[in-house]
Amino acid sequence: MAVDPEQVLRSAAALLTRKSTATMDEVAKAAGISRATLHRHFAGRDALVRALESLGIAECEAALDAARTEEGPAADAVRRLVRAMEPSAALLALLYTENQLFEGEEQNEGWARIDAGLTALFRRGQESGEFRIDLTPAWLTEALYGLLASGAWAVAEGRVARNDFTHMIVELLLGGALRREEP
Repeated sequence: MAVDPEQVLRSAAALLTRKSTATMDEVAKAAGISRATLHRHFAGRDALVRALESLGIAECEAALDAARTEEGPAADAVRRLVRAMEPSAALLALLYTENQLFEGEEQNEGWARIDAGLTALFRRGQESGEFRIDLTPAWLTEALYGLLASGAWAVAEGRVARNDFTHMIVELLLGGALRREEP
């Protein structure tokens, strides 16, 4: 029986987003394969996490494309982006906690591309007068990552309804990022 590596990754992601401490044995069981088969495809947890990182980056880049972040008001683009990222939020939450992904020279270039796209969106919002200028685009990017991860965890634990995910993240982020008219 041929093993579909993407199906294995999706099974691993589904498990690890619910239980980040799952063992490779548990990952293999969730994927419906033996540990030896899992090991042939991913030679340990680090290799599995790196493969999940590639999947997460691809999904974020697809969400950025789907959100058409260069079109229309920046606030509307942020709403479209959060909606497009929602299906990947649990995977992003998992990756957000994997410190080894963001250390040293082995950092995947994909994160820099995503950061550049998000930063450009927030900068565009500042230049159009929609967003506050006292918060840097880099900070707004980090805040978005944190809110996506927190939202995913809150949904997973039943503290937030899945249907409220986009609204709650966008309203909190933009409520703090929107420029207020001075009296």
